[in-house]
Amino acid sequence: MLSFLFGKKKKLNPFVELPISLDVHSHILPGIDDGSPDLATSIDLVRGLIELGVKRSIATPHVIGDLYRNTPETIGAALQALQQGLRDAQIDFPVTAAAEYMLDDFFLQNLHQKQPLLTLHKNVILTEQSYASPTGNLHEIAYEIAKAGYKPIMAHPERYGFYHNNMTVYAELKEMGFLLQTNLLSFTGYYGKPVEKAAKYLLKHGLIDFLGTDLHHHRHLNALRMPENLQLFGELMHDRYFNGFDLG
Repeated sequence: MLSFLFGKKKKLNPFVELPISLDVHSHILPGIDDGSPDLATSIDLVRGLIELGVKRSIATPHVIGDLYRNTPETIGAALQALQQGLRDAQIDFPVTAAAEYMLDDFFLQNLHQKQPLLTLHKNVILTEQSYASPTGNLHEIAYEIAKAGYKPIMAHPERYGFYHNNMTVYAELKEMGFLLQTNLLSFTGYYGKPVEKAAKYLLKHGLIDFLGTDLHHHRHLNALRMPENLQLFGELMHDRYFNGFDLG
């Protein structure tokens, strides 16, 4: 595991807090993807994260060629709007932005044209696959990402149903060079039992590098704050630490 993953362990109160201080995956920027629709919602979601013990967020809006063609400019404008809204509301909560890149032709086009990608930390980018089917040329894409100087994280691999019948593929993703990020709600059955089983497999086998909320809306927030789910997170993660890199 990379050295920047380690940091001071958070003292967790499992009844009221999430087991992360830094949220590396969320859709809290207003109005640019399927996450928060407006600034008021974004601010309310941030308030909820603060109540759950999160100290800092990296917003990761989708970049999908046939749906959300976000750019550093559109993401930057939404980030500035949220930052200003938080200042106006006197909420001290650092938010930066990267992106969640679908591994599609649009991503490869940007990569080959050397368009700057928005990173979580230094050269680390967040990527995702379609839920419908696996990326056919994933090995080649991983090679191209490394060749361009980036280190990829695969978002929520436990949610890809095409991996559920062969979970050894998760170790293969690591061998390709992907770090793995798991959604907290995956452990609760929120996305279904097969996803829960996959998330717990990843945890048991030490394959998770990052945890995230993947927060889109109040339904996610309400599920995250359910007492039984907070207790579950505490039981599962009490001796583990995630998302500890120093963002400077």
